[in-house]
Amino acid sequence: MNTVSAKATALRARFEAAGAVPVETSILQPADTLLDLYGEDIRGRAYITSDALRGEQMLRPDFTVPVVQMHMDGGADPARYTYAGTVFRRQEEDESRPNEYTQVGYEVFDRVEPIAADAEVFALISDALGDAPVRASTGDIGILMAAVCALGTSEARKAALMRHIWRPRKFRALLDRFSKPAVARDILKTSDPFAKAGPEIGLRRKSDVLARLDALRKDIETKPISAREIELIEALLNVRAMMPHALEQLRDLAVDLPAISSAVERLGQRMEALKARGIDVVKLEFETSYGRSLMEYYDGFVFGFYAETRPDLPPIATGGRYDALTQRLGQGAEIPAVGGVIRPDLLLELEGAV
Repeated sequence: MNTVSAKATALRARFEAAGAVPVETSILQPADTLLDLYGEDIRGRAYITSDALRGEQMLRPDFTVPVVQMHMDGGADPARYTYAGTVFRRQEEDESRPNEYTQVGYEVFDRVEPIAADAEVFALISDALGDAPVRASTGDIGILMAAVCALGTSEARKAALMRHIWRPRKFRALLDRFSKPAVARDILKTSDPFAKAGPEIGLRRKSDVLARLDALRKDIETKPISAREIELIEALLNVRAMMPHALEQLRDLAVDLPAISSAVERLGQRMEALKARGIDVVKLEFETSYGRSLMEYYDGFVFGFYAETRPDLPPIATGGRYDALTQRLGQGAEIPAVGGVIRPDLLLELEGAV
């Protein structure tokens, strides 16, 4: 047994001791499920194959989606799972990073005490990292989501912003565009946009084009997002401090942005739950924007552990809450869920450097 496998086995045993049931998932996953969740963007980060019987298949890019699918198909409630195995990610921007590596994870499905479950997963991952020289970062995507949902603009514009929360540059570009009067596109000025279009071919039908033109007309009629709302969103995105101080800043913002109040109070409750688990929250970083470049199914609490002495390394461990994912894969059924994963190979690197 190599050292990475031994480390993975030891980590999974630790999670089993905490009450998790060990599970396995297939290395090949149905591509349509992941494409439906992430859109075509996932193709650039995953390995895809196909055959006549099964259609498109994807080498497992992570464990959470198949574990959620398994649970929603008939798992007990509540439940805790653990797993260890290889995931596959294309690395087209940094060839030094491996395109396959081991993950060990811990997932909790619990509708009774979700705040306590957040603290449980974070504390268990933190304990599993032992004395490795790491620092933790945390965030809460649910706070930004609540703010976007309350903006005084059209549902279409809010949906566009929500879709790009996990793409910070695109999100900011949309926010900037929606803060100005919309400019009519030339095609809307023509009396017959299909005059020189030729025959209807390809996948886009005339009805699809008409629907898109109608959406563009409605967008032109939409008033810009107010300067005050833009200012509040900017202030929200700039919150970055140790957790107690970040909580104070967010509570101040909630006075003018009451839509985030519930999410902010959940943060306060989570901070107390973390303290009860022995976490020194005074030294725990919180950033409203943190986690927006992690997996796109996170919709609440998010966290990551990073090597203090090796800034070149990817996160040693990451995790977060993904309640909406359970609803999408459960076909209407849902259950609050949170989980985290550790990279044993990176943990071994750090332990060797101590």
